[in-house]
Amino acid sequence: MMYEAKISKELGLTQSQVKNTIGLLNDSATIPFIARYRKELTNGLDEVQITEIRDLQKRFQDVDKRREAIIKSIEEQQKMTPDLLKRLNDADSLSILEDIYLPYKPKRRTRATIAREKELQGLADILLEQKSGDLKDLAEGYVNTDLGVENIEDALAGARDILAELFSENAVVRASIRNLFLNKGIYKSSVIEGKEEQAQKYKDYFDWEEPIKTIASHRLLAMRRGEREEFLRLDISVTETDALNVLRKEFLYGKNESSEQVDIAIQDSYKRLIKPSIETEVRVLSRQQADQDAIAVFAENARQLLLAAPLGQKRLLAIDPGFRTGCKMVCLDEQGKLLYNSTIYPHNGEAKLQDSTRIVQNIIAQYNIEAIAIGNGTAGRETELFIRNLVPSSITVVMVNENGASIYSASAVAREEFPDHDITVRGAVSIGRRLMDPLAELVKIDPKSIGVGQYQHDVDQTKLQSSLDDTVSSCVNNVGVSLNTASKQILAYISGLGPALAQAIIKYRDENGPFKSRQDLKRVPRLGEKAFEQAAGFLRIADADNPLDASAVHPERYSIVEKMAKDTNSTVSDLLKNEESRKKIDLKNYITDEVGLPTLNDILAELAKPGRDPREQFEAFSFTEGVNSIEDLKIGMKMPGIVTNITNFGAFVDIGVHQDGLVHLSQLANKFVKDANEIVKVNQQVEVKVTEVDIARKRISLSMKEEQPPREARPKKTDQARKKQNNKPFKKRSERNEQSDMQSKLAALKAKFG
Repeated sequence: MMYEAKISKELGLTQSQVKNTIGLLNDSATIPFIARYRKELTNGLDEVQITEIRDLQKRFQDVDKRREAIIKSIEEQQKMTPDLLKRLNDADSLSILEDIYLPYKPKRRTRATIAREKELQGLADILLEQKSGDLKDLAEGYVNTDLGVENIEDALAGARDILAELFSENAVVRASIRNLFLNKGIYKSSVIEGKEEQAQKYKDYFDWEEPIKTIASHRLLAMRRGEREEFLRLDISVTETDALNVLRKEFLYGKNESSEQVDIAIQDSYKRLIKPSIETEVRVLSRQQADQDAIAVFAENARQLLLAAPLGQKRLLAIDPGFRTGCKMVCLDEQGKLLYNSTIYPHNGEAKLQDSTRIVQNIIAQYNIEAIAIGNGTAGRETELFIRNLVPSSITVVMVNENGASIYSASAVAREEFPDHDITVRGAVSIGRRLMDPLAELVKIDPKSIGVGQYQHDVDQTKLQSSLDDTVSSCVNNVGVSLNTASKQILAYISGLGPALAQAIIKYRDENGPFKSRQDLKRVPRLGEKAFEQAAGFLRIADADNPLDASAVHPERYSIVEKMAKDTNSTVSDLLKNEESRKKIDLKNYITDEVGLPTLNDILAELAKPGRDPREQFEAFSFTEGVNSIEDLKIGMKMPGIVTNITNFGAFVDIGVHQDGLVHLSQLANKFVKDANEIVKVNQQVEVKVTEVDIARKRISLSMKEEQPPREARPKKTDQARKKQNNKPFKKRSERNEQSDMQSKLAALKAKFG
């Protein structure tokens, strides 16, 4: 296939890996299925690598599609030449294609078009030759009042317009100036006069400038938002002399009157045509990179949140807290089924506090409650204190991040599930289920609404949705789902299914009862062999007739396990339960043309822990008692917190005061940190120190750095250690940061877009 060599070179993979992966993708295999069950064909490529192959193939296809359209357009104009066709076929990016096409691109009537209509092309050609001669005599012959050329200056102005457009459409010049902008351009941000008061949230960018090649994505997105809201003015600039020199080097090669006219045309071409066009291109390129960075941050945060440790199947009391409107309570059974709901008012006076205490105690006893989930919104900490004061320590009490619960409660999904209950009941149910199994509940919510990421509403929404769909699908298939209890929302993300087949499975399950085996899936209407192949390995059936149906072993490999059991004089159940039986298995005996050691090792690992959940074990957490609002914070306080969001500039931590604090990158550790994900993960429990509190702006600064001992208490370096350190080559900070993250990204951009 034509893309194999290009993709393998760009990703550093073998052509065989790329060819087989593209073949599987073109055959409608999903990324989770390929990564899990086709390792022999891909030589063990993971989901990230397979996704990169898919995306690169799409990018190259888009370039080819545009190439075909451009060639057709030029041929219809009867302007195609062998050299031009070769240049178009050699172009490997959209920007290079568009540069080549620009002179042939149908355009509106321009100043150059008007000048050509006035028959000034000949004068422009003479000027471009830059031969010595009397300029007035040359131009005199092009004065034509009938055509609107009233005098010599009119003729020269028209000829310069033709030259300016010619220069602006030169592919070599455009590429050089584009690179100049990318390498030496500066983003400049300033506040729009008179809007200083309304634009306080953008105060950092009232007078800001930063090189394009090193600008952090979050700062660019912030400035672009300020510009869109008409608080900031955002410009891109380069040294004009550098840009003009690019044009002069290409087009100016004489020193006479004609050369002076050419130089005037060069300056006009740059200021009027090239600079605005290239600035727009660079804005797009840098925005695409910023979007890509922000989307990557959002997707990784969403992955960590979706794969958060589940509490598991417990009888649960969930509370959506509130002051004036009361606290909505729901009781859920081990499967998350709603058993009971009511409202209590523990924050509305002593009498109602006593009533609330009695109601909660009765509910805990009546429904044998094992854990309590409390939303972390308004009145969350106060409700937590109320609950902890009246329940025994044997009951786990957990504050739950309720971001997105209100979105779910008002959704069609929630209305369908709880048609007879209002949004407050649905919200409380979502909070409880989120504690039991975050993944199963969060898939019901638009990923953009779960509150992790940066500037998610400012980036390309199509690309964001695609990335999030990939992320959710990866998480769901990585964990696997119970076929007999899964909602249609989570089933829709299973490899090979989708919303229609998920609904068909639910309908079949409702009409026929629980699935007894994976093979029963084939009885579901419209679920064919291909869908079964893609989905079966990710669906689990507890207590099935075949114990492998509860594992991640694919049905297509059951025969291998059965042969292993036979060869070890045991049953499949024995292999699942008995380590000694598994130790007798020699994997080399089961290698075939289709099945190699990667798959066999996966099978053996699955036999040891069938249907294992890859998520971490749940750990209970509680905030610092007595610290419930930002006003309670003091500089120097040390307190526990939960990481709620990770950005390119640090991590946000919930410390229980209704306002997350920021641990800047520089405060995450006692070492240089390039990526916050190196240190923390979403939902991780951490200890932080309060370093700054700005009540007016609701900003909290935190630190995770370990305190260093006083200088005099530190161990002294030995002479040998000191000598070793002194012999290290000295590097300035600027030199250490020379290969910064954004530089490498811009290099990738230039390779990608030309």
